[in-house]
Amino acid sequence: MKNGIIYTESQHLGSNKYSLNRRLVLAIFCFLTYFYSEQNPELGIGSAANYLFVMGLFVLILSVALMLVLFLKTEVRERMLTLDGLWTSRKVKLDLRTIVSIEPVRYSKFFLNRPVYNLHRRGTIRFYCSGRKAVELTDKDGMIYLIGTQKQDELVLALKKAAGK
Repeated sequence: MKNGIIYTESQHLGSNKYSLNRRLVLAIFCFLTYFYSEQNPELGIGSAANYLFVMGLFVLILSVALMLVLFLKTEVRERMLTLDGLWTSRKVKLDLRTIVSIEPVRYSKFFLNRPVYNLHRRGTIRFYCSGRKAVELTDKDGMIYLIGTQKQDELVLALKKAAGK
């Protein structure tokens, strides 16, 4: 335990399937249009096709760069859960002494989900970047926190250990 940290997890923006699929489809479209226009000069696209190739490369480079951008950092310390987001987001700290239940759940029934940080929706506060697994925390006031994670079992064990349950 370094500095009292029981568990830590970092989720990066580029690993979200929804955004990654959208960028890859755009890049494939650019490359296919470029190669199709090179094979068929009668289309009249000419040198504009070169811009499509450059744009496809730019989208691929952007996708790789986004794999390095930290979106959500989850830290479990004794009696405290800290969720830290992007540069402009506020750090959220949850006192684990007020948590009455910790349950592993599926994040959503949908395959593609947008990354969210501190989204208040339908009585639930959501923190999610990628994956299908989540941990649902309920505090004594009835507020539900849904925290997306790649390592569901480890997070549940760490939260129970930190909460003393």
